[in-house]
Amino acid sequence: MRLLILAAAAVLLLLKVLTAGAARREALLGGWNPIKDLSNPFVGEIVGFAIKTHNDEAKTGLVLEKVVRGETQVVSGTNYRLVIQVKDGAETKNFEAVVFDAGRVGDKSWEHVRRLRSFKPVLGNA
Repeated sequence: MRLLILAAAAVLLLLKVLTAGAARREALLGGWNPIKDLSNPFVGEIVGFAIKTHNDEAKTGLVLEKVVRGETQVVSGTNYRLVIQVKDGAETKNFEAVVFDAGRVGDKSWEHVRRLRSFKPVLGNA
């Protein structure tokens, strides 16, 4: 009986150690995590929103060349931090755009909250 209890305790301890290791490898709530697939259509939608909103507010005509890199942060919705390469006339420039997307608010599926939090030039190498 004693041996059975010790074996069960050892198994439980092993499971606890294994699940703790897996939890550390998972994305941290509130931390920034890389976007694995920058060609995902939803990422394209977020980038399109960022450029259109910036163009409307700043009266510019930036055109997307490519998404250089991106990260997400889970908050009460998701922040997207994206480094994008754009054409500004004949010039190529890099910008960092941060977009907040909450999908829907509560039970109101028709309400979709999306805001451009920042759009700033990237100095040096992107």
